Amino acid sequence: MMKELPSSAKVVVIGGGIIGCSTAYHLGKLGLTDTVLLERKKLTSGTTFHAAGLVGQLRTSANITQLLGHSVSLYKMLEAETGLGTGWRMNGGLRLACNSERWTEVKRQATTAHSFGLEMHLLTPKEAQDLWPLMQVDDVVGAAFLPTDGQANPSDITQALAKGARMAGVSIFEDTEVIDLEIDKGKIRAVITERGRIECEKVVVCAGQWTRAFGARFGVNVPLVSVQHQYMITEAFGVPSNLPTLRDPDRLTYYKEEVGGLVMGGYEPNPIGWAENGIPEGFHYTLLDSNFDHFEPIMELALGRVPALETAGIKQLLNGPESFTPDGNFILGEAPELKNFFVGAGFNAFGIASGGGAGMALAEWAVKGEAPYDLWPVDIRRFGRPHFDTDWVRTRTYEAYGKHYTLAWPFEENQSGRPARKSPLYASLKAQGACFGEKLGWERPNWFADLSTGEKAEDVYSFGRQNWFDAVGREHRAAREAAVLFDQTSFAKFALKGRDAEAALQWIAANNVGRKHGTLTYTQMLNDKGGIECDLTCARIAEDEYYIVTGTGFATHDFDWIARNIPDGLNASLVDVTSAWTVLSLMGPKARDILASVTSADVSSSALPFGQFRTIGIAGAPVRALRITYVGELGYELHLPVEYAGAVYALLMEKGAAAGLVNGGYRAIESLRLEKFYRAWGSDIGPDHTPVEAGLSWAVKMKSGIAFRGREAIERQLKSGVKKFLACFTVEDPDVVLLGRETIYRNGQRAGWLTSGGFGYTIGKSIGIGYVRDPNGVTAEHVLSGDYELEVATERVKAKVSIQPLYDAESGRVKM
Repeated sequence: MMKELPSSAKVVVIGGGIIGCSTAYHLGKLGLTDTVLLERKKLTSGTTFHAAGLVGQLRTSANITQLLGHSVSLYKMLEAETGLGTGWRMNGGLRLACNSERWTEVKRQATTAHSFGLEMHLLTPKEAQDLWPLMQVDDVVGAAFLPTDGQANPSDITQALAKGARMAGVSIFEDTEVIDLEIDKGKIRAVITERGRIECEKVVVCAGQWTRAFGARFGVNVPLVSVQHQYMITEAFGVPSNLPTLRDPDRLTYYKEEVGGLVMGGYEPNPIGWAENGIPEGFHYTLLDSNFDHFEPIMELALGRVPALETAGIKQLLNGPESFTPDGNFILGEAPELKNFFVGAGFNAFGIASGGGAGMALAEWAVKGEAPYDLWPVDIRRFGRPHFDTDWVRTRTYEAYGKHYTLAWPFEENQSGRPARKSPLYASLKAQGACFGEKLGWERPNWFADLSTGEKAEDVYSFGRQNWFDAVGREHRAAREAAVLFDQTSFAKFALKGRDAEAALQWIAANNVGRKHGTLTYTQMLNDKGGIECDLTCARIAEDEYYIVTGTGFATHDFDWIARNIPDGLNASLVDVTSAWTVLSLMGPKARDILASVTSADVSSSALPFGQFRTIGIAGAPVRALRITYVGELGYELHLPVEYAGAVYALLMEKGAAAGLVNGGYRAIESLRLEKFYRAWGSDIGPDHTPVEAGLSWAVKMKSGIAFRGREAIERQLKSGVKKFLACFTVEDPDVVLLGRETIYRNGQRAGWLTSGGFGYTIGKSIGIGYVRDPNGVTAEHVLSGDYELEVATERVKAKVSIQPLYDAESGRVKM
């Protein structure tokens, strides 16, 4: 007889795969015993049951690596806690490199691992073969070994998590399909199942490949699609049980031992989708037909590595659909479209590796209202308008699948689904040699080729200096010596309106936005720990209106943060006006002269000082001229209605020609901002970093007496000090390429990692930004008193440190 459903619960988890069971387990551990997990069929019957079960940890983000490390820690003790076998074996993981550039990538990964405190060893081909004697290594240049990687049995580990959840008081119901959600005035009231109604406050949807369609019913966008993924299981042929997992990315394949045989799968460059018109009704515990023809190229690549596969018996070629995402990262967090609707889905065939940590993060997110630490690479709010179109999502996802094991080149751009969102100037800029990148669907000029000399507007990737290096240098120097024009139309732009707009924004913003009309305020927005959730500019348009400008990729995230934090009862509403405004950023020492030549308005320093804006006329357009800069030079962001873009751009280029005005792209912006030690959200600053730690205390209104979110945390830090502090590093050798994630050593001891890296053309040096860390406390004096090295692809190089900008625009003086 089936157990009766409860009439109410605090949290309902939908989906009984590894992610749902892990979330329920962790909710139970947090004391939420009135949690209910609902599974429409049987636990693991969606995609978990056919997962391969490899558990690797290293990612490019320290926090995602930490999250995967939580999975390992959990899996090590779960059997002892629950009494159920999990199949967990920590035999380590090998990753091969078969050419010089892959070996460079692996060495950079080793440096990243060391930065994050993860043990990783570089091996010779013979040492790798000693660990994995079944393989031939004639083409292997080297290998990496992570001792704490491992493997698990997906179904067993999920059942153990489910038992652990039950032991903590969580109720689990199988054969219970969720039919609907009851939502009243934007709030979740109940989950409606085929067996009855459960009143609840929060829902966590971990429904795998079903999550996109389910979320869409309630206006929630979850960008994932189903892709067929195959792996082969051999008969036993004497494979030792202590074999590490093996990833052979140059041959697109992975391996693990199973019952004396091997599991071997891969990521083909031409994936096959599934269920493009919807998942069949009742689909569960179901595999797809094996596609031997499609798998044959993978098999041929594998035979070159493991010749014994040629004679090994094939037990099964397993073909199961998995949910994949447009960027290859999974999806976690509270949906921006619906409060208390949490998502954990799109695990790109590494759900077992992620399961323990993802469940922990989702549980804490649901209970505490925020992630346990910055999870921006997997945050659901990283998506935006293009991701509502399933066809676009599918096209981009197939590209991401095909790149799963390809070299992860620095600065690599996606090619599929482009162009999608274009500035009005796109065609004109393309004709002038723009090489475009893409962010959140927007086409943005990264750099400009000199077509007159035969330069081609296309990226050629490498781990050294790439083909655009000199072109970006030209744009950089123009910004320092003359003037440059950047098309930044892709900026996310919001209007905050209402009689209480100032009161609302004063609570949300850390800086004082209560200034007079025509004033710009650069500000962070903080969480309760003082962490930086947003980093943006607010322009005071009127008594009851602000114009807010933030980064292209943060449109969904920042809009969600601001809208959610408007205090109850205040009259203030937020509207996304991104598509209404073109932005032309005119930067450089000759910017004022050029601007004065195209308008009759007074743009002198006295009439339009730094930190102010005025509405001026250019070519018939009403232009908001914001006196602000992200490149460290005299400059203006010119915000104008999109229909005027062509005319204003043409006039600026015509009048600016004599002054040396040129087009510029985002890679020059990056180079220029590094020299000025300007911070970038998502790398240098974020929810785990406070203004005090980031050297931005000057932008916090502590002396105002005005209450704002995060104020108490900042007060505590100012009194007690911090354990990390942001600094800027340079190396003398211009051939050393800094990309970010290189390890910082202070006085010979590991002290952190770089958050950003690049080259400063004015100072002629590579530049890195990163936090110097010490559990005993860090001050500016501590930072400056150290002797520094940076580990770059396992090699240590001497570095100089600064906590000030490296270049001063007013004097033109290099400071380092």
